[in-house]
Amino acid sequence: MDALHGIAGTSWGKWLGFVTAVWVQCISGNNYTFSNYSDAIKTLMGLTQLQLNSLSVAKDIGKAFGILAGLASDKLPTPVILLIGSVEGLLGYGAQWLVVSKTIKPLPYWQMCVVLCMGGNSTTWMNTAVLVTCMRNFRRNRGPVSGILKGYVGLSTAIFTDICSALFADDPASFLLMLSIVPAVVCGFAMLFLRESPKSGEVQDEESDRIDGRCFAAINTLAVAIAVYLLGFDLTGLSSNKYVSKVFVAVLSIFLLSPASVPIYVAITGKKKKSELDVEAPLLISQDNTETAATTEAAAAVAEQAVELDKVKKRPEIGEDHTIVEAVKTTEFWVLFVSFLCGVGTGLAVMNNLGQMGVAMGYSDVSIFVSMTSIWGFFGRIGSGTISEHFIKKNGLPRPIWNAASQILMAIGYVVMALALPGSLFIGSIVVGICYGVRLAVSVPTASELFGLKYYGLIYNILILNLPLGSFLFSGLLAGLLYDSQATKTPDGGNTCVGAHCYRLVFIIMSFACLVGFGLDLLLSYRTRTLYLKIQASKRSQRPLK
Repeated sequence: MDALHGIAGTSWGKWLGFVTAVWVQCISGNNYTFSNYSDAIKTLMGLTQLQLNSLSVAKDIGKAFGILAGLASDKLPTPVILLIGSVEGLLGYGAQWLVVSKTIKPLPYWQMCVVLCMGGNSTTWMNTAVLVTCMRNFRRNRGPVSGILKGYVGLSTAIFTDICSALFADDPASFLLMLSIVPAVVCGFAMLFLRESPKSGEVQDEESDRIDGRCFAAINTLAVAIAVYLLGFDLTGLSSNKYVSKVFVAVLSIFLLSPASVPIYVAITGKKKKSELDVEAPLLISQDNTETAATTEAAAAVAEQAVELDKVKKRPEIGEDHTIVEAVKTTEFWVLFVSFLCGVGTGLAVMNNLGQMGVAMGYSDVSIFVSMTSIWGFFGRIGSGTISEHFIKKNGLPRPIWNAASQILMAIGYVVMALALPGSLFIGSIVVGICYGVRLAVSVPTASELFGLKYYGLIYNILILNLPLGSFLFSGLLAGLLYDSQATKTPDGGNTCVGAHCYRLVFIIMSFACLVGFGLDLLLSYRTRTLYLKIQASKRSQRPLK
């Protein structure tokens, strides 16, 4: 174990941890795949749409218990948090597989709610372990870190969906078996290397910053290549040819393993740099000793001053470390919370109901829409993380402004879907995917910049309470009740609805909710403009954020 901690303390070890975090994120988006097997559950159990949507809400309520993962992130090491998430996912999705594969009789409704809740909660442990550790390891690059990690979460839905289409012809039982086993295996590997680096708070020189920039760019490029590859597979419909499908899975596996080249590059670069420093070091020792003594004395004076200031302060300012109690007392927290609800709540309503929306609009196979939402969600996540970081460094543009842009675009997307023109569901799934991705990738670093990293695990999990809350309000109540009011009964006791009218009012109401979120995001951008100018100055002066 000491050897593993030693690896985490090296630059290449930190990057190896980040790569394993990427792999964990590739399998932790299973919470967004409900549409792939919801019809099987609905038919098998003879459910109405409201009952099915309530099951979906139970899945998302699992995220509410993510508060436990947030509390644990300050007490337990990263490998233990990953272990809890992987075991819980194995049990939750494993039980669903037993039901859908007809290995056992359908469970009572309340028990199905429990196992879906377990499956949903499992991802909160994985995401918390990954995000908290990587945000602390790469404090100066929170935007790219969030964009990449959340981007791969978005891709994970398409990865699972396309592999299932290629190997198992979209069989829902096989899909659930994948969801239960694959995450457990990947998390088992990540437990070995994903750890907080003891050097994460140290100042980096310009060369190290350049190396980090190249590494992030390389992983971004690989991620885009994977997304384009998945998109091509979906649009060409090659899953019908079993030989081509097997080749597709083999090439995809190579793509997914390719980020491992990054820590190898860092290790080689680090060795060259070390040998150069060893040659130069003797010439600089005496000068460095004098400078170090002066620096230490100055640092001690600054630290003493900071302690005195802390005694005088009663409440931390925005941008400093907040406890959860201090955070919820701020206006900024609630503006961020409610605007997040408007974005992710409406997005989840679409994702959870894509199966029924496709049937209502005359599509027999909705897997392409699930993949489109996932792939374009990836582009939204990875693009917004990098772009928002660029504009902070360039002119101090507040990060929440990108949330505002995504909200207005999402509102337009819902209007397009409400019109139910030919291809509107295809266009809508792309728009919702992009905007939902932006919302997630931008809000994650925003929370850390507003309220600090010390209690970030808990604050992050309080913020994502919006996922079950939004799912309940927009999917469980709004979409479920309005759909059932338009649907007709089926002989097996369920119901169905075909036509544009089934979801039109749902889309209109959700577009208004996005307009409310747009206004709140503009308000948050205005209130945090001074903070982001300070962050810009800090990045330019090469001082790490605390």
